[in-house]
Amino acid sequence: MAELVPLADELSCSICLEPFKVPVTTPCGHNFCASCLDETWSVQGAPFRCPQCRAVYRTRPQLQKNTVLCAVVEQFLQVELAREAVPDGGTPPARLVERSPPSPVACDHCLKAAATKTCLVCMASFCEEHLRPHLDSPVFRDHPLQPPIRDLLRRKCPQHNRLRDFFCPEHGECICHICLVEHKGCSPAPLSQASADLETKLKNKLSTMCSQINGASRALDDVRARQQDVREAANRKLEQLRHEYVEMKAVIDASEANSSRKIKEEEKRVSSKFDGIYQVLLKKKSEIQSLKEEIELALAKGDEFDFLEKASKLQEISTKSVYIPKVELNHELIKSIYQDTLDLKNELKGHIRKSQEKKPEEFTIPGDPGEYVPPSTNKMSHPGKKVPKVEKKLKKPSPAPPSPSKGFTFGAPEQSIDLKATGPEATATATASQQAKAKVLEAFLAKSRSELLEYAVKVILDFNTAHNKVALSENYTTASVAGTSLNYRPHPQRFTYCSQVLGLYCYKRGVHYWEVDLQNNNFCGVGVCYGTMERQGPESRLGRNSASWCVEWFNTKISAWHNNVEKVLPSTKATRVGVLLSCDHGFVIFFAVSDKIHLMYKYKVDFAEALYPAFWVFSAGATISILPPK
Repeated sequence: MAELVPLADELSCSICLEPFKVPVTTPCGHNFCASCLDETWSVQGAPFRCPQCRAVYRTRPQLQKNTVLCAVVEQFLQVELAREAVPDGGTPPARLVERSPPSPVACDHCLKAAATKTCLVCMASFCEEHLRPHLDSPVFRDHPLQPPIRDLLRRKCPQHNRLRDFFCPEHGECICHICLVEHKGCSPAPLSQASADLETKLKNKLSTMCSQINGASRALDDVRARQQDVREAANRKLEQLRHEYVEMKAVIDASEANSSRKIKEEEKRVSSKFDGIYQVLLKKKSEIQSLKEEIELALAKGDEFDFLEKASKLQEISTKSVYIPKVELNHELIKSIYQDTLDLKNELKGHIRKSQEKKPEEFTIPGDPGEYVPPSTNKMSHPGKKVPKVEKKLKKPSPAPPSPSKGFTFGAPEQSIDLKATGPEATATATASQQAKAKVLEAFLAKSRSELLEYAVKVILDFNTAHNKVALSENYTTASVAGTSLNYRPHPQRFTYCSQVLGLYCYKRGVHYWEVDLQNNNFCGVGVCYGTMERQGPESRLGRNSASWCVEWFNTKISAWHNNVEKVLPSTKATRVGVLLSCDHGFVIFFAVSDKIHLMYKYKVDFAEALYPAFWVFSAGATISILPPK
């Protein structure tokens, strides 16, 4: 057995570690059981990898049975089975007995010796000794002899007690030569000829069935490949669509910034005029005040000569009433800016409403989803094949008219949608979007606390989410750990496992900033989460799932948590945390706030849902207070 061990390793599947069952070969040259590889790739999905060398295949390879390897494995198993079952000359296994040469037919006369001939008249088999009467006596000369026939009782015709030497294909039964009279209308044939004919027919049928099975396998692989093509094309189009919306948001943000800048410039212009008027009035008031004091001083003196001399000079100085010029904002300019914004909003709403109200029949999809289309006629085939043009394209929406005041339109130029669209354009768009987001993130990281406070929002804690041991106070802006259960009424949004609470309002777009004061910050956490985050079980803890991001104080250790992955952070003495959330540009930043702000940690995420402020308090005395926006 030792010499067969290396061969056994070579003939074993590396997935199930058993001898190959219906072995197939991958394009990289490795062999696996067909069922093992199919199950592995079904779970793995695209891109498909070789389990042994990790070679990557974008589309699922069409694998064929390795017939040579299958025959080698079969012979190896037979030899191994024979070695194990007959180590010392014992009884061979049934499998080998069946394949051994058939045992001789016993003589029906003596039941001991092996028969040499079978008499078709006597319907018995005789050994060489008991066959002599048939060879020597003239009485038996007309008895035809044949080689020994096994199981004569089964071969005899029950009606005529004759050997059945013919087969009737119409009735599907073996018959004797006397039965031929009853089968005149049939086409009986000798057993050997009928057996050969049926064997040929079954082999042809088996070949046809193998061809059909191979065709079905190819069809299954083709369907999976086309499904993967559709999935990849749809994902590419979704990514391009997201980039378009990011650009539209950037255009709207730029328009808002431009309009706000114009109004602020107008306010600054008017304010500067008021500053000038204020300085003139202040100087005028000072001059009048000085003249008043001189007159009062002159009136207080008793010397008439000095009084007359000063009084005549003071009398000549004239004063006028204070005049305030009319200074106002340019209301026409402000009205024009507001009207432009209103027109832009209405135009955008109208375009969105028009796209939502389009009837489904305007969009036609080639092919019937309930019918399999062969690769030769399908509109989407494997890569490398020529793809025929789609006859029915998606109906083009009418282009939106340009804004009368802004001079720009939303969206890309009008074009037909091609789900197969790939190339450097999509890559360039994605790279540009990532660079734009990175610049925005860097810009916010460079802002001071006073600049961040311009995005401050008022966060109120949601009573319906608070755990039974989380006490809320100060108009629902402070959360602390209660000594005993508060027995809040049940609510589907309430946390039941972790002592946590969420903010009342969610944020789906825009930039938002809030600050949290941590008192006795030993066991507490601050973060954001989706509204769909679990409320029960260990996975409901902040940062221990894919739907939440947080910074946590656990005794003296500070960590950032997301998807149950911990990132230990440097310690800080600051007891105030600032949270900056940008839904549009996909990031959330945690700052340590003291005299200055310092970056603690940042997450860059393409948020898929609205986000809620989230808080965790654990130990007694741990208190979190949300500071009001200034």
